[in-house]
Amino acid sequence: MSAETAQPRPHLLLLDTASLYFRAFFGVKDLREAPDGTPTNATRGLLDMVATLVTRFSPTHLVACWDDDWRPEFRVRAIPTYKAHRLAEGAVDEEQVPAELAVQVPVLRRALEAFGIPVLGSPGYEADDVIGTLTARHKDRMAVSIVTGDRDLFQLIDDAAAVTVVYTARAGVRDAEEIREADLQARYGVATGAQYADMAMLRGDNSDGLPGVKGIGDKTAAQLIATYGSLEGLRRAVADGDPELKGARRANLLAASDYLDVAPLVVTVAPDAPLPDVPLTVPRELADPETLQQLVEAYDLGSPVGRLMKALDLRPG
Repeated sequence: MSAETAQPRPHLLLLDTASLYFRAFFGVKDLREAPDGTPTNATRGLLDMVATLVTRFSPTHLVACWDDDWRPEFRVRAIPTYKAHRLAEGAVDEEQVPAELAVQVPVLRRALEAFGIPVLGSPGYEADDVIGTLTARHKDRMAVSIVTGDRDLFQLIDDAAAVTVVYTARAGVRDAEEIREADLQARYGVATGAQYADMAMLRGDNSDGLPGVKGIGDKTAAQLIATYGSLEGLRRAVADGDPELKGARRANLLAASDYLDVAPLVVTVAPDAPLPDVPLTVPRELADPETLQQLVEAYDLGSPVGRLMKALDLRPG
């Protein structure tokens, strides 16, 4: 096929939906209520974010990835402290979420579905796993942009496959950075997404209840992974008695053996979560205009719905 007739590569935009609606809830100060008293800031904020992202990236494919299970059993079995501090008081598996946000989550999901944006989760898996699975399925034929405020997903960055992370934690959605391998090297001293994951296992993460290895922080973890290539390479060097690994460092790595055995099960996102094979193309017409209109009237969503319709180039049904 000639350069003149070649079609542009499809572009898949994957939304870490909970990351975005939490950001909207805490970032949109206008706590305007619907006529029935329901807060709407997270719903309006999320719809505006999606409109901004669609306008900026012009994706051909779009998915709102969902946490069907925010604390999967297979991860808790491996490391019982995983996300334990986020449990609602007295709950076994319920996440602590502000009541003013919890009431909006079903509304914003219905709005996304009414637009025709696929909302995909997988029983027993987190949204991160949905993102990892969709990335694995489609990166050979599409560029993939992952929108999140969670550094855990840096592990999926892959320049060769055009997989980037649109990182919202620092600058918000409008000015979010696109993180590539060069950024991982510059910021963290690791060359690839896979090395970032290995570094994260070594240093641990208090926000996720991952203990890491005693005495090893970001800088040391990055140096060790850069030197030995991977966590597996580092552990092999420890087992082989590498003379460069001695004293307290060697002792701490050996003491953390049980943790390091299971850390990959927890930190590595699943590439094979069960997901339905549904069309992922950006909607060209509203999937459910009647429901969307009901939501507009019930929750006063006319402005953000209008902005998203314009971004998607949709017309009223």
